[in-house]
Amino acid sequence: MKTFVYSSHGFDQPFLHKAGKLNSHELTFAECRLTKETIHLSAGNIALALFSSDDASAENLRALHHQGVRYLTLRSVGYDHVDLKVAQELGIKVANVPEYSPYAIAEHGVAMLLALNRKLYQSQLLLQLQDYRLDTLVGFDLHGKTIGVIGTGKIGFAFARIMHGFGCQLLAFDPIPNPEASSLKMPYVSLDDLLEKSDVVSLNCPLNEHTKYLLDKKEFARMKKGAILVNTARGGVIRTTALLDSIKNGHLGGACLDVYEKEKGLFFFDYRDKIVEDEVFRQLLSFPNILITGHQAFLTNEALQGITDTTMENLTAYEKHGFSSNDLW
Repeated sequence: MKTFVYSSHGFDQPFLHKAGKLNSHELTFAECRLTKETIHLSAGNIALALFSSDDASAENLRALHHQGVRYLTLRSVGYDHVDLKVAQELGIKVANVPEYSPYAIAEHGVAMLLALNRKLYQSQLLLQLQDYRLDTLVGFDLHGKTIGVIGTGKIGFAFARIMHGFGCQLLAFDPIPNPEASSLKMPYVSLDDLLEKSDVVSLNCPLNEHTKYLLDKKEFARMKKGAILVNTARGGVIRTTALLDSIKNGHLGGACLDVYEKEKGLFFFDYRDKIVEDEVFRQLLSFPNILITGHQAFLTNEALQGITDTTMENLTAYEKHGFSSNDLW
């Protein structure tokens, strides 16, 4: 199937290129995102392979449909960047990657938590300066601490299992409880209870109309003083300005952010010769108790292979049957 791949980069293009040849799909790659200005690049392709940074809004979908696009295969679990209602109206099929390595994202969240808590980045900076004092590097034991897990699907549960291994107490919040939660002695509580009792809060939920700004000013105020937030979900699950206010007033102890509310067009691109004019993002970078990675939690060989395999399965299904088992409508 003739497919245009938007937002392809050095980390995933080799996987996709090899798999495309093996599956006899004709792939054309572009590093740019799908935007109103780049729609014309995909002319002549019946299918697109999109990433989470692409903009499949209503206006763009209509333009894509006009030039012959009928299938979208998403290289992500999340689909908040696609207007599914308009896609259905137009008859554009949309499939996602329902799951890939949940351990990639869970382990990255744990790595960020450890790095922030034990001040590993600051330690390395001091060593480079030949300053071997330890006065500013005090952390805390995770053992015995209460970890609140918001969203207990495959990723959230993988994170909870790791924290259980550290000897932590677990609390969960999710409208759909995971039946395996009892094996970790992880009770489900209200969001307010979880925020008030947790030393660490981990976000592992999708971004939708129910989770947009799930954590806002009121929720940050409810969190235990000194608590650490870990967000490997989506940036829009928290209101970033409210997070900053909580950090500034000394209530929140720190934040580990793999995602950012306005990351599209920023993450995955080289800005070394540009000025990032996003003042909120620049403030986030200025705090020593905020650790940011550029949406890299998924970035393992296993996860990239899993994403590639499902992407090829979706394209093959569209070519043979006109639909995929991973269709979102």
